[in-house]
Amino acid sequence: MSENQQKQPQFALKRVYLKDASLETPAAPGVFTKQWQPEVNLDINTRSSSLDPEHYEVVLSLTVTVKNEGEAAFLIEVQQAGIFLLAGLGEAETKHTLGAFCPNLLFPYAREAIDNLASKASFPALMLAPVNFDALYAQQQQKAAEAEKH
Repeated sequence: MSENQQKQPQFALKRVYLKDASLETPAAPGVFTKQWQPEVNLDINTRSSSLDPEHYEVVLSLTVTVKNEGEAAFLIEVQQAGIFLLAGLGEAETKHTLGAFCPNLLFPYAREAIDNLASKASFPALMLAPVNFDALYAQQQQKAAEAEKH
């Protein structure tokens, strides 16, 4: 391989997998006898770790809490993960790719897993709205910069 080929930026999604998933229906069966007016709360977290100099695991964690009439109807937690090849990127590009681009690729898989779990628990389909991971990453970077100042 020539020197030029080694320096070319490389990106590839090597594997997507469900790392962890859980479903709780604490109010069952009573929740099924009530009028369905859900209040949905979504918490999002991402983390990444280096597997070797060019491969990273990125884990997108989603926690969906659905309340009905103020009572917890169900709670779903999903950790959707992927192994990514990143080579030839600068430090800032690598951080942005791991913090925003990779979670964006994993989100549809996590959304499908959450919808499947909700359906299996006999709740209506739960299609989560798209998430702007670039904006979340920018907010996280801004908070980190402010924390360093104080």
